[in-house]
Amino acid sequence: MGRPRRIGRPKLLTEVELELMSTLWELGEATVRDVLGRLATGRSLAYTSVSTILRILEGKRLVKSRRIGKANLYRPAVSKSEYEKRSLRHLVDKVFDGTPSAMVMRLLDDEGLSRAELCEIQRMLGEKLK
Repeated sequence: MGRPRRIGRPKLLTEVELELMSTLWELGEATVRDVLGRLATGRSLAYTSVSTILRILEGKRLVKSRRIGKANLYRPAVSKSEYEKRSLRHLVDKVFDGTPSAMVMRLLDDEGLSRAELCEIQRMLGEKLK
């Protein structure tokens, strides 16, 4: 008997799951071979590993597939924007005690932000406050 499936907010993707999802977001729809062909040079994942991870993502309802001949064609079931929102909400809840302003303040304290990035943030805040 398998473990019961947890109901609620799905967890964040693992590094390799995110890598494959990013490829699917970029391509829109792809076979295992298409995904393998788009992985970073030097990134060695076996065909069977990519196939297994895509099936896991399908089980998590993040990917959908359809059969074309002998191949499965995979496509994202969740948009990149939706996943970004979910990830940020998770980060705010788990790291910043549910306080979005604490996360923004930490980001603004980062000395790595350029003047152009700070100006863009200021512009976007101005639009939000209108």
